[in-house]
Amino acid sequence: MTRITPQLFERRIFAEALRSSVLKLDPRVQLRNPVMFTVYVGSLLTTVLWAQAVLTSSDESSGFILAVSVWLWFTVLFANFAEAIAEGHGKAQAASLKKSRTSVIARKLVDAERQETVDVAAPDLKIGDLVIVKAGETIPTDGEVVEGVASVDESAITGESAPVVRESGGDRSSVTGGTRVISDWLIIQVKTLPGQSFLDRMIAMVEGAKRQKTPNEIALAILLAALTLTFLLVVATLLPYSIYSVFASGVGKPISLTVLVALFVCLAPTTIGALLSAIGIAGMNRLSQANVIAMSGRAVEAAGDVDVLMLDKTGTITLGNRQATRFIPASHIEEQELAEAAHLASMADETAEGRSIAVLAKKQFGLRGRDLASIKPHFVPFSARTRMSGITLDGHEIRKGAAEAVETHVRSLGGQMPEDVRSAVQSIAKSGGTPLVVCRDSQVLGVIELKDIVKGGIKERFAELRQMGIKTVMITGDNPLTAAAIAAEAGVDDFLAEATPEAKLSLIRDYQKGGRLVAMTGDGTNDAPALAQADVAVAMNSGTQAAKEAGNMVDLDSNPTKLIEIVNIGKQLLMTRGALTTFSIANDIAKYFAILPAAFASTYPSLRALDLMRLTSPSSAILSAVIFNALIIIALVPLALKGVAYRPVGAAQLLRNNMLVYGLGGLVVPFIGIKAIDLFLTVCHLV
Repeated sequence: MTRITPQLFERRIFAEALRSSVLKLDPRVQLRNPVMFTVYVGSLLTTVLWAQAVLTSSDESSGFILAVSVWLWFTVLFANFAEAIAEGHGKAQAASLKKSRTSVIARKLVDAERQETVDVAAPDLKIGDLVIVKAGETIPTDGEVVEGVASVDESAITGESAPVVRESGGDRSSVTGGTRVISDWLIIQVKTLPGQSFLDRMIAMVEGAKRQKTPNEIALAILLAALTLTFLLVVATLLPYSIYSVFASGVGKPISLTVLVALFVCLAPTTIGALLSAIGIAGMNRLSQANVIAMSGRAVEAAGDVDVLMLDKTGTITLGNRQATRFIPASHIEEQELAEAAHLASMADETAEGRSIAVLAKKQFGLRGRDLASIKPHFVPFSARTRMSGITLDGHEIRKGAAEAVETHVRSLGGQMPEDVRSAVQSIAKSGGTPLVVCRDSQVLGVIELKDIVKGGIKERFAELRQMGIKTVMITGDNPLTAAAIAAEAGVDDFLAEATPEAKLSLIRDYQKGGRLVAMTGDGTNDAPALAQADVAVAMNSGTQAAKEAGNMVDLDSNPTKLIEIVNIGKQLLMTRGALTTFSIANDIAKYFAILPAAFASTYPSLRALDLMRLTSPSSAILSAVIFNALIIIALVPLALKGVAYRPVGAAQLLRNNMLVYGLGGLVVPFIGIKAIDLFLTVCHLV
């Protein structure tokens, strides 16, 4: 999948958002947002009042009523636009995925032994069917490899050009429809029905319009609805009270319906009400841009509330393969002699460990590969039975392998394991490393130390998480001694050694019973129970179908460290919502000083003393506040889409920053904005 990161106001998305903003004026759509629905009703009411003022005599200027009505409609349209522009970014992601979905003819196996096939359209396949896919062919649907090993090009899904190996058994057996086999062949068992493939589900997931609201978002929506209802009741009582006051005193005139509607719209939390949906959709879009597909909005928000991270050791905390770090020679053996023997024994070893031995020998002693044709060696490949590999050269047997295996081999030739080598083996094992012993014939030459290399910068990342109040737990199948050594070097808070599926599941449940929210990443079938239990469960796209079904997010890059980025995106979503809510409420407080004195100046002339902005006239004050109320929504759309810049700081400091920047900003900006609009209206003689 080509990663799509559209500009905030890309022309195509902008045009579609404008059209969608008008379509969203459907009352059934507006009802989904109670705050904006009241503004919608107010817009309809002022439109009717304008028509009445035009057709009949009225105490209020029809031009003033029209101006208020137009800007109220703009307020609704701007709210629709904010949601539509966020949805547009999600649909751009979906469009790129749809290009990956192609019509494929599958070769269904009717006789597995004879490999007899029949051509079937991919949508006609059923769960359990077996299909054979050869080099150059497209995998027709999601499934599990039951036979064969092949390289698969998954760039249509992940955007990464490097092929991956898929094979039967283990954690690399899952394949995705729409990817392409580029070598060898695979027999695949169909695991999903047509239209329900992983690609189909991804397309549905990234369509922001279909996103579910999260519990916190629902709670905030209820709060905003309650505030709106309260303001509605207050404003509704002002009209009879104003009429009674004028009648009793014989001074002034009652407040008009147009002014009451404007008063309500300006005092209700319309700013955050208009942007709330866009903030949530934008959070999911940011995950999509990071090549992570969230199953629901709940998963994104839960990521922001996570306080326990469970991370697999291999590939997440460490580089994934152990690397040679030291040559420890036996007594009376030179280190270079040991390095030369280890280098020879690793010449045919294509594993990451074998290559790292060659790299270390070259780095320390400048040793390079030899002309194999001239020396005619006999390579001994590694086997699970012997637990050794090596080379026979010029009549000498050079071997490297597990300490016990090499000791048995040396004894069979009449040699012994030196005590200093035995001590080195024990020391390496206790420190969490892997010792490989090297021998030449019956003589033990020394030990190679292999270590898990902790990724650079990971300790600092964990320190940041700790500062945010997030506990990190390393999950590993290593023994407790090895796990403890790596945990100390990486700087994690805790670890689970010799981890079994039951142990992972039990640990997650224990944390959840204590009120913690747990995030976990996994790729294997053995991870599925724990992924299903975790609050935020990130499955690797390269993993098994069971893992992807159990998770509530899928990382298309299959990068376990992405979990940290996901937490950051979740926290950014919560911070953005909190910042804009703070700004919106402070904004409303500032608007009181503009519109309240103007609204009641005719009834209570003494209220003019509260006109701190010294606005030109009541009509100008009301219209300026309504215009500002609409424009501020558009001004905040980029912030809602991009999100507030995230920094790993504590909750107390975050609250102070929020109040200082967005609280104070929300108070100051309306004074400047409303006054500027008032001056513009006055200079242009528009009021």
